[in-house]
Amino acid sequence: MSKQTGIIKEHSFYSTSLEEELTLLIYLPENFSPLYKYSLLIAQDGQDYFRLGRVGRQVETLMKNEEIEDVIVVGIPYKNVEDRREKYHPNGGKFKQYVRFLAHELVPYLDKEFPTYQIGFGRALIGDSLGATVSLLAGLTYPNTFGKLILQSPYVNDFIIEKVVNFMSSTRPIIYHQIGTKETAVKTTDGEVSDFLTPNRELKKVMSKKGFSYTYEEFDGDHTWKYWQPALTPILKKMFE
Repeated sequence: MSKQTGIIKEHSFYSTSLEEELTLLIYLPENFSPLYKYSLLIAQDGQDYFRLGRVGRQVETLMKNEEIEDVIVVGIPYKNVEDRREKYHPNGGKFKQYVRFLAHELVPYLDKEFPTYQIGFGRALIGDSLGATVSLLAGLTYPNTFGKLILQSPYVNDFIIEKVVNFMSSTRPIIYHQIGTKETAVKTTDGEVSDFLTPNRELKKVMSKKGFSYTYEEFDGDHTWKYWQPALTPILKKMFE
């Protein structure tokens, strides 16, 4: 992170929905000023996006080159694998509370603390694997709050397909969805091996029928940061141009 000129600050935040203290990682660009307005990029797997995805550095470079609008990045770290699954998996014990936290606690806090646009299309959710899953479902649950969804190799099952099929809101999020062609035998955190590619292709079919502003991309790679990290710059350019 040493070459990065913006600042990542830790903010402690108590969530009443989750009944726990969270540490938010908030990246403010080098030229941050309360006189400007900023879009929000809210990352599940927050520590991973900063450390492995180098998201702060990529956002900073794109802003300096005037290739994207001004963006604040908010990372929400998970404590451990079990905590991640509890919050991100649709069957997780804290899933509903986590989605509620995103919309009803985190967004009002960020809108109060920072000069944001305070509209759905000024907020993007991003995540990889289960982090992409919870981002998608939060966006479908609160389409007026989260106008942009970036899904890097989401976990997809019948429940998620059904949620998209039954989505009826007239507010349509802008979605960027990618999956690797080698994601056919992904080892998941519960020790199972799953085919991610086939259900993601099924998700693409139902997404394409819903009238979303929708970008689908298959990359030649597997379920790792080796592929998600370099994909971020073109994704950010498309979503924040």
